[in-house]
Amino acid sequence: MRIDDLRAAYKTALSTEDGQMIMKDLQARYHINGSTFSIDPNETAYREGQRTVVLFLLSMLQEPRTREDIVET
Repeated sequence: MRIDDLRAAYKTALSTEDGQMIMKDLQARYHINGSTFSIDPNETAYREGQRTVVLFLLSMLQEPRTREDIVET
């Protein structure tokens, strides 16, 4: 499976009304807009792992950046 096909599949699944509701829940539940810090470093690492999965899902919904986009920013 090519990355473009995979990205399209993520968009198809997560662009529906239900998919958007799920993404909002995941963002709230897994610290997208908050701190992952805990006094327990293992807990911090665990929370950061959860956050990373949601960030990956969000990145799959975005159009990939081109070289030109990267150079211009």
